[in-house]
Amino acid sequence: MAAFSQLAEFARSYRQRPAPGVEIVATPRYHLQLIPDFPIPGPNNVSFIRCSAAEADGVIQEVRAAAAARRLPLTWILDPGTEPPDFADRLAAHGIVPEPKDELSSVMVLPAARDVDMPAGNGLAIRNGLADLESFAAAEQAAGEAFGDVPFGEPSALDALRERRFANQRATAGRHLLLATIDGEPAGAGSLTLVAPEAGIMNGGSVRPRFRGRGVYRALVSARLNIAREAGAAGLIVWGGHFSGPILARLGFETVSWRRFYIERAASD
Repeated sequence: MAAFSQLAEFARSYRQRPAPGVEIVATPRYHLQLIPDFPIPGPNNVSFIRCSAAEADGVIQEVRAAAAARRLPLTWILDPGTEPPDFADRLAAHGIVPEPKDELSSVMVLPAARDVDMPAGNGLAIRNGLADLESFAAAEQAAGEAFGDVPFGEPSALDALRERRFANQRATAGRHLLLATIDGEPAGAGSLTLVAPEAGIMNGGSVRPRFRGRGVYRALVSARLNIAREAGAAGLIVWGGHFSGPILARLGFETVSWRRFYIERAASD
């Protein structure tokens, strides 16, 4: 029970650390993550907001200015400890509204002692997405189709910066990117960042629409659990949204907290 409590507390309190290509602005009032080579909301975000009511509007302006100076959009992430409690209303007053596709995510954990069996057969295989640029591109394109409705292999605004992202991820300690294939064709992807012995942090689990229902997501979780276990990590932590959360729960993940996501309202709204 003590080990589970430690894993849960790490999941609730973990803050991204500086890494190649990742700029962190850490203050007592917020934690700002900026990734210039990944210029979309989500990777660029502000979290752990802890300020007084009198400071709230100033924090919003300060954070927006920092992102604007780098021409990066932001996701605002609120959690149970966000202060002041009405910070979401203050965001709304600045045109920052709930993420329309997936506002709420569960913070979930899976101890390393649990088992997630790898699906057998089906032509399913797991490859190292950081082995070469081609594999990295396939993993990103699979995620782009799953999350952004960009058909696999079609041009994307992110293409121009891919080589730098590839180099940065390969240079990041504990970073893993997995590419799932079915009969050799890219089917999905998922990443893992090891912060051993505390945990392995999963994100980006994605399956291309035409390959869903064939065990790809489960295989990606199983492979990442094995990596974390072999590294001596206490378990996995992940944020599960409305689609992935129920799947993760069926695989044995338990919810220990939540996050809510807010983004800038489009100019046409």
